[in-house]
Amino acid sequence: MKILIATEKPFSKEAVNEIREICENQGHELVILEKYKEKKELIEAVKDVNGIIIRSDIIDKEVLDAAEELKIVVRAGSGYDNVDLNAATANNICVMNTPGQNSNAVAELVFGMLIYLQRNRFDGSTGSELRSKKIGLHGFGYIGEIVAHIAISFGMEVYAFSPSLSHNPEKGKEHSVVAVLTPEALYDKCEIVSLHIPANEDTKRIINYELMSRLPENGVVVNTARKEIVDEADMVRIMTEKTKFKYITDVKPNNQDEMIEKFGKRYIASAKKCGAQTSEANINAGLAAAHQIVDFFETGNAEFKVN
Repeated sequence: MKILIATEKPFSKEAVNEIREICENQGHELVILEKYKEKKELIEAVKDVNGIIIRSDIIDKEVLDAAEELKIVVRAGSGYDNVDLNAATANNICVMNTPGQNSNAVAELVFGMLIYLQRNRFDGSTGSELRSKKIGLHGFGYIGEIVAHIAISFGMEVYAFSPSLSHNPEKGKEHSVVAVLTPEALYDKCEIVSLHIPANEDTKRIINYELMSRLPENGVVVNTARKEIVDEADMVRIMTEKTKFKYITDVKPNNQDEMIEKFGKRYIASAKKCGAQTSEANINAGLAAAHQIVDFFETGNAEFKVN
């Protein structure tokens, strides 16, 4: 089989070498398209491949329709909203993600950005500590679990809301987390909320004025998930009304300039989405994708199928 690595933002050289070894050891051909600038380059590259490994690259209907031999797309990472699942299903193409491989990197970033915020960007002024603060986890998957463990080590009180916790309350106890039954209850109890939910039709703009207004005057929202889950107009409204409210994000909103102009140091955004940008996560996700795609071709295993 012919497998394509299509990465506008490339894997590390070490990861590519190990992916090549995994694929070629099983008799597959590996081809690489890195740092491409135009969609037409991707469309040309997919025409004769059987499998594709991607990162945040957009695999839409036009790309999928051009890939006449394609059987599988593996997104090296947990989020997969960059792949048109309906078009993939219509073309009988399996789409997988690699859940858990980037989780530690994202969880550590939550606290790196929180400390930077709480210490006033290290400007020398008096900041505040995380110890004894109440943090709420909106979503409790792989990343949320690690965030909980780190938060507990900081001496924080940890609450979480997730449908999985509602169906399995014991899971919260296993992680020393207080599970709440509704998002509203989470925001009522906490000073800081960290977002760990996917972007889909049910979650777009779900972080709205009604929810955020339940946080205290000095409430903090941390978003290392997707920008689409936050209602940007409502964020402006709440930060205007609550003059100590803060927003940290690893995904720049569409109203980035407005946020900087109006809220200054109360708003922090990373220069470019970097939650998974560690050498360890880069390698872990890439190798997981390679193992999954090879296993799919060898045995038909579709354990991580998302469509």
